[in-house]
Amino acid sequence: MARRVYASKSRQELRSQIVGRILLISMSVVFLLPILWMFTTSLKDSSQVMAYPPIWFPWPPKWDNYEIAVKAIPFLLYLRNTVTICVFTIIGTLISSTLVAYSLAKIPWPGRNGLLLLILSTMMLPFPVTMIPLFITFGKLGWINTFKPLIVPSFLGNAFYIFLLRQFFMTIPAELSDAARIDGASELGIFWRIILPLSRPVLAVVALFQFLGAWNDFLGPLIYLHSNEKYTLAIGLQMYRTTNYVEWELLMAASTLVVIPILVLFFFAQRTFIEGIAITGIKG
Repeated sequence: MARRVYASKSRQELRSQIVGRILLISMSVVFLLPILWMFTTSLKDSSQVMAYPPIWFPWPPKWDNYEIAVKAIPFLLYLRNTVTICVFTIIGTLISSTLVAYSLAKIPWPGRNGLLLLILSTMMLPFPVTMIPLFITFGKLGWINTFKPLIVPSFLGNAFYIFLLRQFFMTIPAELSDAARIDGASELGIFWRIILPLSRPVLAVVALFQFLGAWNDFLGPLIYLHSNEKYTLAIGLQMYRTTNYVEWELLMAASTLVVIPILVLFFFAQRTFIEGIAITGIKG
């Protein structure tokens, strides 16, 4: 009797796993369709782009669309600008947000919970609300048409990243910090030698989030960058659009080139990314 019950439960678990995987695969295919359409469109000629019924797999594929797309605008210049902004914003975010999060999580000082609430309250302010005051401020500083408005704010901390890092830091046992203090370590030494090495997964999550935000940012560069040599890839993609005619095959080719680094980065960092999300604590 017990064997029958066990076999019945095993079959039910197998069915549920099969059904679950079928659903996941179906949803994955649905989400991949736009990417597939973008890629196949990048290999079409202009007569196939709007053909009906749609042509999913053009033959012969026009691989030279990618060469034309790169040469149609200063693509490599925009790529360099985008990478520069991404690198410096990642550095600024990691430095500022980790220091603030450490002080809120591991250093007892009066008023830190109130400051945390104040920091979190800034997340309720959407960017369009602060857009004009920030533009006026950066204009008076002479930072318009430079990368400074896109980079410098990252060195002042980010509310979401501070909260995420604080929650993770609070899961690290206090005994480790206490033992280091007994050995004569300073707070900065504890932060650098103990906390950061144990926080690599969540640091990878913050770096990946910041990279995606800076790589895909369109509104910020649109507001602050006015000269062609300062444009980023997000702005550069608009160069493929004209008033009366859009070369969709070139736009899709350039869009594919912009998406590839994100896919490659996530493919290699997905294990660390998922680990960082999974083990981030929720202690308050």
